[in-house]
Amino acid sequence: MSLRHLPLHDGWTLVADGPVPVELPAEGVPATVPGCVHTDLLAAGLIDDPYVDDNETRLGWIGRTDWTYRTAFEWTEDGHTSTDLCFDGLDTVATVLLNGTGIGSTANQHRSHRFPVRPLLREGTNTLDVRFTAPYTYAEALRERLGDRPGAYAEPYAFIRKTACNFGWDWGPTLVTSGIWRPVALESWSGHRIAAVKVLGDLDEAGVPRLDVTLDVERDGLAAVSGSVEVLGACLVFVASQDEDRLSFTLSVPDAEVWWPHSHGEQPLYDVTVHLGEDTWRGRTGFRGVTLEREAFRISVNGEPVFVRGVNWIPDDCFPARLTRRRLSDRLDQALAANANLIRVWGGGLYESDDFYELCDEKGLLVWQDFPFACAAYPEEQPLYDEVTAEVRENLVRLAPHPSLVLWCGNNENLEGHADWGWQERLDGRTWGYGYYHELLPALCAETDPTRPYWPGSPYSGSPELPPQDPTRGTVHLWDVWNRVDYRHYADTAHRFVAEFGFQGPPAYATLRRAVSGTLTPDAPLLAHHQKAEDGDAKLLRGLGDHLPRPGDFDDWHWLTQLNQARAVAFGIRHFRSHTPYCTGAIVWQLNDCWPVVSWAAVDGDGRRKPLWYALRRVYADRLMAVRDGSLHLVNDASGPWEGTLRLTRRSLDGTVLAEEATAVTTAARGITRVPLPASVAAPGDGTREVLVAELDGVRTVEFYEEDTRLALPPAEYDVTVTQGDGTGAGYRVAVTARTLLRELALFPDRLDAAAEVDDMLVTLLPGESAVFHVTGAVLEDPEALGGAPVLRCVNDVVGR
Repeated sequence: MSLRHLPLHDGWTLVADGPVPVELPAEGVPATVPGCVHTDLLAAGLIDDPYVDDNETRLGWIGRTDWTYRTAFEWTEDGHTSTDLCFDGLDTVATVLLNGTGIGSTANQHRSHRFPVRPLLREGTNTLDVRFTAPYTYAEALRERLGDRPGAYAEPYAFIRKTACNFGWDWGPTLVTSGIWRPVALESWSGHRIAAVKVLGDLDEAGVPRLDVTLDVERDGLAAVSGSVEVLGACLVFVASQDEDRLSFTLSVPDAEVWWPHSHGEQPLYDVTVHLGEDTWRGRTGFRGVTLEREAFRISVNGEPVFVRGVNWIPDDCFPARLTRRRLSDRLDQALAANANLIRVWGGGLYESDDFYELCDEKGLLVWQDFPFACAAYPEEQPLYDEVTAEVRENLVRLAPHPSLVLWCGNNENLEGHADWGWQERLDGRTWGYGYYHELLPALCAETDPTRPYWPGSPYSGSPELPPQDPTRGTVHLWDVWNRVDYRHYADTAHRFVAEFGFQGPPAYATLRRAVSGTLTPDAPLLAHHQKAEDGDAKLLRGLGDHLPRPGDFDDWHWLTQLNQARAVAFGIRHFRSHTPYCTGAIVWQLNDCWPVVSWAAVDGDGRRKPLWYALRRVYADRLMAVRDGSLHLVNDASGPWEGTLRLTRRSLDGTVLAEEATAVTTAARGITRVPLPASVAAPGDGTREVLVAELDGVRTVEFYEEDTRLALPPAEYDVTVTQGDGTGAGYRVAVTARTLLRELALFPDRLDAAAEVDDMLVTLLPGESAVFHVTGAVLEDPEALGGAPVLRCVNDVVGR
């Protein structure tokens, strides 16, 4: 008899188990499952949008309240011998009651739970209650019992297995959730069922694809059962005897093609089917080999080193049940279009949904997965130790089929915190996570997923005896830039692998306008609420340094701080890539935001691309020019050689050629060429009035000899033509022809319509040159406004005026 799966997503209500500061209906609030308390109260109109203004500050009571979700469902006898109540995810501390009888409790958002319930089911109507204890109540009680631990924030996130950034971060609000955040269902079965399937697609010693399958069987009888494993025409038939609960198989799949990151090849994926009697599991995988050269932290796929062009990923919404596959796909497409080839799932978040990893498989985006530990000393006592063990075992198996996943990492910044942040004295011998990162996690990874490397944490230099931030080995996080020093300090050191670095900038204008009421000014209190970094607004202005002038009004503040963010990150990446192959990768902090906020993201909380995104697309391109130490470095991360005539010109700002050099160059695939700058172009006659232009095979870089605040930039003069229809009959074509040099031309159509977006920006034009921008997404009331400030901007607007 085939299994019966009955989703239980309808008819839920939500009630508060105690007094609350809003008036709730006596019959309860209609609840959406999957979902959470915040989204249910928001849908009912009982709270204001926590992403708008400072509404977040008035919602702290939600995370300190006990809540009950309740539903009733109809059940009829189905002839099976076993029925389980299956929760894919409960957030977080819950007691489950069926028809008034307690059947189990939970205390971990990061795992699923399955409860046998058949004896409690009734013919007809059944009631199901899920009673949530307030996260703060649980975490603070455990903190009191185990003793406090140091962390980056004065919140108890280390004492509960829950998304840490729920409790607030330097880019995120404090919105501590409860709820049934993933699907729930009744599953009925007889005799046996597939309890779990672990699928590992790997390559054997000869490079031939192979599939390792481990099958866990649950039984309510002792009969033997037959089954099979199938992939790409290969089929293995087996019999599970009455006492076999775990079976393992290896299939050679010589006809399969290997999977590559998009920067190196194609992404073939293959269906895998496992039958066990009448139960069937279906999945998909790809075949590739992964190795990690530990000292250099060099990741290789299928034996080929990959220079990591990465972005850090945080939860894309504070309420993850709102994330659709389409939204995740759009966000990952933005990473892909920015030429990133790796996503680091950061340890203060969660294990992402199946959709996320499936999309990374399809798009060829490598995944570095942190285990969910971040920026705190984590106690190793019970009940936390067993909860960590259970969640890790489950997620190792759940994520095993995904070829995109290439690295397990123990934590974010906890090794550094213990070594360098003064934790040891405050801990006074109490546990802090060492046993997780150096013992439990590597043991579980070696046992369950030996196909992927494990790294204890980031930053980390490869040994507990070494300083975590050793630039000559392992990974580093560079936060002196932004916090303390100018971004030119990125160039002080050659690092092996930079796993975090970044610079802040505000979100798009339309995003701010939606999220902040009243007049927008740099010092508006409501805007300040959307800046969570310590001293963040002052750091934004200090970060302008001598690169850009101080802004005179909000429009200039918005433009200059966004531009400075883009420049700072691009400067760092050019430096890191110029040290290829000694430097093996960079992962910018961060790709995305979870709400509208001034932050380090390239894509803001409403999904709009900031100038940083356009800068990333250029500096993460396969081919890059970087001027460093008197030379031009030609970085070629493409699969073929980069060759042609390199043209170097020193020009005056009016475009006059003052010196010109040309030379034939060839840079091998995945290689780098260092070209010393000839004396005629290396040094200017007057650095305030000259510029260096390098051109090779369609790639161009424009380098100024002085900072913008010292340049004699002329007032911007240009001609603009706005034409409706961009060749496809949609959008607008904005053609700009420069009559003077235009420094970093940018277009912000969202100032005219929140749905409008542009295909390019940060374009420098020499006199007489033209650029065409394509604006799509909206029908504008005044298209001609695309041709002037504050929509059309360049550095000339603010320098020397």
